[in-house]
Amino acid sequence: MTIFQVIILSIIEGLTEFLPISSTGHMIIASHFMTVENNDFLKSFEVIIQFGAILSVVVLYRNKFLNMDIHFYKKLLLAFLPTAMIGFLFKNKIDQLLDSVVVVSWSLIIGGIILILSDYFFKIERQKENIEKLTWLQSIALGFFQSIALIPGVSRSGSTILGGLIFKLQKKEAAEFSFFLAVPTMAAATLYKSIKILPHIKSEEITLILIGSVISFIVAYIAIKSFISIVSKYGFTGFGIYRIILGICILFYS
Repeated sequence: MTIFQVIILSIIEGLTEFLPISSTGHMIIASHFMTVENNDFLKSFEVIIQFGAILSVVVLYRNKFLNMDIHFYKKLLLAFLPTAMIGFLFKNKIDQLLDSVVVVSWSLIIGGIILILSDYFFKIERQKENIEKLTWLQSIALGFFQSIALIPGVSRSGSTILGGLIFKLQKKEAAEFSFFLAVPTMAAATLYKSIKILPHIKSEEITLILIGSVISFIVAYIAIKSFISIVSKYGFTGFGIYRIILGICILFYS
């Protein structure tokens, strides 16, 4: 993997991780068109550089993390468990899907349609609840919504936000909960991949991972702040249209 490819993939990771457009899907597409060798290092790299994106959430929302009570963290743990268990049990099948640009394309298109419809079904005046009002059962259900994103192209943040809207969370609250839930989810994935790749990694590959993590942190920090503003004002339709156009283009050119 070249430095140029590392920079491009890291920018994509930081920009798309917290937007409802699928970071995994975008990196699979970018790797495909840049003809990056599809090996174990690439798959690990794409997961491990998420650590930078995780840090951007922790830095941006440090006050909220510090001021939340124990019940919030219990709900976060409950929401994390479904993805962790499903990801562990079906790891091999999920890894097979990561090689398919066609799966990504259709996931982008279908997810885009759902996002557009969400702006019509979930009107601002009906979305009254905040994160503190979530029940434990709703937290578990949100975890299952997040686990749908194990299919590449679905979008972890998008599926979690949709679940939050179903439970009448305000759009901003649903988006922020998806950010908070990303921390344990992505931290666990990063730790798992790091341990797995550690015995085989080369010194130059460590450098590539560090560069990627720093870039993804900077870009994700900017993307999160912009996303909250866009969603609060305009909703999800623009992201849905983008997903559909991208998915169709990839189907035609892959």
